[in-house]
Order: sequence, then C-alpha cells, then structure tokens
Amino acid sequence: MINNGIDQQNRLAIAIAKGLYKLLADSYGLYLKTHSFHWNVTGPMFTSLHLMFEQQYTELALAVDSIAERVRALGVKAIGSYSAFAAVTDIQEDTGSLNARDMISSLIEGQEIIIRSARTLIPLAAESSDDASVDLLTQRVSIHEKNAWMLRSLLED
Repeated sequence: MINNGIDQQNRLAIAIAKGLYKLLADSYGLYLKTHSFHWNVTGPMFTSLHLMFEQQYTELALAVDSIAERVRALGVKAIGSYSAFAAVTDIQEDTGSLNARDMISSLIEGQEIIIRSARTLIPLAAESSDDASVDLLTQRVSIHEKNAWMLRSLLED
C-alpha cells in the first residue's frame, strides 16, 4: 500500500491514471512518428529537419520514460505494448508517403494533441495534491508548446 499523501481514490481512480496513460501513449506515438520522419525526410530542408526531428524524438524517448515512471510511482502498472498505446492515443500513424511540409504539419498536430492531453490533466492532479504529476505535466506542456512553435515557424513564408 502506497501512502504518499494523495487520496487513494483519486490516485487510483481512472482520472489521473487514464490521463497519464493517454499522455504516455500519445508521447510514444509522437516519438515513433518523429523518428520515422527523421529517417524519411527529403528535400531542400533535409539537413535541418533531419537534425530537428532527431532532437525531438530523443527528447520524447526520455519523456516516455519519465511519464511511465510517474505512473509506476503512483502504484499503477505502466502500459507498454503497441496495442495498448494504439487503443488510447490520438496520434495518427505515419503513412510513409508525406513530403517534408506535410511531415511538419503532422508533427505540429501531434505536439498539440500532447499539449491538450497534459493541460486537461493538470487541474485534476492539482486538485488531488499530486504536485509531482503537476510538475511533470507542466514541463510537458512547455516543451511541446516550444516544439510546436519551432515547427510552425518552418511553415511561415
């Protein structure tokens, strides 16, 4: 039994655990998509996009670990299979046929999905006095807002 000051009902209730599962699944889905785009990007922006995508998927790999570890610290088993992630994520799979501009647009959409997932969970975690989750979620929002801004900047004329 974990006694960490978070109300047992709130900690184990669907609300926080399901929200963190979704954030984990969305982050993993965006990681896979970003990594695929890193491998497959072509065109005049190849070098800059190849490097930017690598930076973003590397950060996402660390994020996935942090999110899963937070789930475990709350006493809940972290999901980890493709099918479990696919069942809860809103991140669409890479079709393998996008040009660089469409890749950027797709990644912006993915960043914004994660921002919304994290942002909707912050008030619940705060209400439950789950400060560690609030901190993690706030950091995720900040990182994904910056990534979305950087990607959006590439589409401006």
